[in-house]
Amino acid sequence: MHKIAVIGDEDSILGFRALGVSVFPVRSGKEAETALRSAARQGYAVIYITEGYAGEIIDAITEYGRKPLPVVLTIPDFRGNRGAAMEKIRRTVEKALGADILFGKEGNA
Repeated sequence: MHKIAVIGDEDSILGFRALGVSVFPVRSGKEAETALRSAARQGYAVIYITEGYAGEIIDAITEYGRKPLPVVLTIPDFRGNRGAAMEKIRRTVEKALGADILFGKEGNA
């Protein structure tokens, strides 16, 4: 069975512990990146990260997006949806194609 982790602020992620998911509470983007890399090294197959911190470490998340595992997904935090998931998709497409086909900007890769 694959392990699942959730990274984010304590208020947003503690409820996942009741579901048997490992939680990694963090207080900064630097801590979030450290937790992401640690969870990946520990063999977690799926890592959820709250959007507030995902936006701060988008490059590290994109790096893991090039590998089959772990799968890194963003989830809203207690403040709601911030659009970090769409930003991740936009950056990935932009790097792959050299143009931002989602929002019409070119050459920003």
